[in-house]
Amino acid sequence: MPELPDIVLYIDALRARIVGHRLEHLQLVSPFVLRSVDPPIESLRGRTVEDIQRSGKRIIIGFGDDLFLVLHLMIAGRLRWREPGQKPGIGRRLLLASFVMSNGTLLFTEASSQKRASMQLVRGADAVRSLDRGGIEPLEATVEMFREALTRENHTLKRGLTDPRLFSGIGNAYSDEILHAARLSPLKLTRSLAGEEIERLHRATRDTLLMWIERLRQELSGRFPEKVTAFHGAMAVHGRYRQPCPVCGAPVQRIVYAANECNYCAKCQTGGRLLADRSLSRLLRDDWPKSIDDV
Repeated sequence: MPELPDIVLYIDALRARIVGHRLEHLQLVSPFVLRSVDPPIESLRGRTVEDIQRSGKRIIIGFGDDLFLVLHLMIAGRLRWREPGQKPGIGRRLLLASFVMSNGTLLFTEASSQKRASMQLVRGADAVRSLDRGGIEPLEATVEMFREALTRENHTLKRGLTDPRLFSGIGNAYSDEILHAARLSPLKLTRSLAGEEIERLHRATRDTLLMWIERLRQELSGRFPEKVTAFHGAMAVHGRYRQPCPVCGAPVQRIVYAANECNYCAKCQTGGRLLADRSLSRLLRDDWPKSIDDV
């Protein structure tokens, strides 16, 4: 799922391309992508894009007359830009909607049969705010704001960081990177953190997100972000199971749960202790290694 750094890059690219330009035609290829009926989506035709904003992992496209188009990419949704005359270059089964602007075409795609990506047309800033899950902006939060959100409920750090009611825009990938940078276990409970650990986590959250925003901007060099992914070769632990940790060289470990997995370095984050994997540790029982040295 595109997370805060990815959404920031989409907003950069959209602001540079469609703000100040008119929407000439909107085609809904998949009728299920539209999750609202009033105002009617047809009311956007001929209107000019005035601004682009972010709310959590949502992209808010502001039009005149207080109309806002809210896009949620979910896991497999992506945006693509085509210059006038340029072919889409994608299979029609991936296309959810196309926005023909006065200077090009914005494509909304989804590489999944589950069709979770969505868009809603709402009127007024209050309607936009009602879609917000309530999490604080991690790049704007003070240490005290961060502490209050983190300890509001007693969850694991992994769950706390990815809860949109607590923190806006952080998901599976960047939470792994943040926790590695903070040298904290993903299963440590939020209310068990010492003051210094909370400060370290707050600093790691800001530094990690800002570093990746800048890194991705440099990689794109003004191009539209066509290949948004949760896996980058330069990441420390996310998606790097069994590969060496860039800090200590120990093999990166993982915990598999539901459709996700959590990656971490045992030496850097858990004092060498291997965290129980729900599937493998239950299968291996007493043979499950207790430390990284047993692997």
